[in-house]
Amino acid sequence: MNKPDILVIDDDLHFTQVLCRSLQRQGHQCWSAETTEQALSLAQQHTPQWITLDLRLEKDSGLTLIEPLTTLLPNARIVMLTGYASIPTAVEAVKLGAYNYLHKPATLQELLNAFSDAPQVTETEDTPEVMSVERMEWEHIQRVLNENEGNISATARALNMHRRTLQRKLQKYAPR
Repeated sequence: MNKPDILVIDDDLHFTQVLCRSLQRQGHQCWSAETTEQALSLAQQHTPQWITLDLRLEKDSGLTLIEPLTTLLPNARIVMLTGYASIPTAVEAVKLGAYNYLHKPATLQELLNAFSDAPQVTETEDTPEVMSVERMEWEHIQRVLNENEGNISATARALNMHRRTLQRKLQKYAPR
């Protein structure tokens, strides 16, 4: 059986090269795009069955790319893969048509499982994972940011936080 072709959309060139090499070793045909324009062009040329999409592309949000990709490739599965994961963006991505949502760093097996129909059970799924205080703060900030439609100043006021402090927190990767 042929393995699905994969389009990797991420503005981190080193990450995309490493991921594509790993996917090719697994038997997948792989292409990478750094921009929205490249992604749509490659999607049209190669019609991949699977797509990994970063939430934060250089000047665009990956969320804005979901709809054009699903229109162009209605049967393709899109997995959002991001270092800035939050519950509100995960919900938004799935509402827009993403198949799954993963937090970086993810292993190659976790990524391949995210495309799968049947969830893969691991040994650690027996015990519920307790969310750290840092992660709870991150989730709360992301929820309030989403409620304020991405407006940093309004979010800072709602959180009773200095705007620059909020910007520093948002620039960091989401804690586990």
